[in-house]
Amino acid sequence: MTVEGRPGVTTAEGPQVSGDGQAGAAEQDSLSDTTATAERTAAVQLTGVDKVYTAGSVTALSAVSLTVAPREFVSLIGPSGCGKSTLLRIIADLEQPTGGTVTVHGKTARQARIDQDYGIAFQQSGLLDWRTVQANVELPLELHKVPKNERRSRSAELLEMAGLTDFAKRYPAELSGGMQQRVAIVRALAPKPSLLLMDEPFGALDEMTRERMQGELLRIAGETEAAVVFVTHSIPEAVFLSDRVVVMSPRPGRITEIVPTGGWGRRDAAEAGDEVRSSPAFFAAVAAVRAALRDGHGGSGAVAGRELR
Repeated sequence: MTVEGRPGVTTAEGPQVSGDGQAGAAEQDSLSDTTATAERTAAVQLTGVDKVYTAGSVTALSAVSLTVAPREFVSLIGPSGCGKSTLLRIIADLEQPTGGTVTVHGKTARQARIDQDYGIAFQQSGLLDWRTVQANVELPLELHKVPKNERRSRSAELLEMAGLTDFAKRYPAELSGGMQQRVAIVRALAPKPSLLLMDEPFGALDEMTRERMQGELLRIAGETEAAVVFVTHSIPEAVFLSDRVVVMSPRPGRITEIVPTGGWGRRDAAEAGDEVRSSPAFFAAVAAVRAALRDGHGGSGAVAGRELR
């Protein structure tokens, strides 16, 4: 399944080397420069990432390499226990890899965390019950000593974006589950991160609320132009949201296949979700991811005609 022009997609053939030695060398130098530039500018660059838990000698991840382009939406999907959440936590510098390298916009994961280059949202909203919606959104800014007037301006902007202006002075207990998740998402966006990390943020929601929140996420991500790495167990959710779906094998987690989606843009999907979900391209992409998951049980490495990065 190939979609031309998708972010981060390469061809299976690789570079063509000229028969002329000097021309070929020039092409190779150009390729090296392009590759180096891509690695510096990638939202996320994972190279040969391993994770072994010494207690019980459990290998959670093995030789995971992946490039996420700026403004790209990538979902991680795989069976329970395959290391999806572990990989997300490694990108967020909440866990350390046993081997390999991780960079976020060319920085180490630790430096990216210190510089607030990413926001993170989990399945539970994690809102503080004793703080209002506005105060919850402003929390990361407050922790980094952003002046009060700037915090107020930023929270007002984000709450308007999420359709929550009228609830700014409410407390989390007064909100629905979907509204709490919207607050958690805009709180993650408060420091203006260029990367959003999300670990099954809609897993506890009913199906209708979940689909509505998917549209809200695409709209917000489109307006902020943040890259997104999204963990989910839902194939339709991964296909609907993503530019590419990264399929992982059972433990030890490896990338077995990367499936491009049907080419719908964030704004189109956000505004015409039902149309996208009923399109032939959507069903074809869902079938491709399901087949990749099935084939990935016991398989690893490159799959002919697919991108592996």
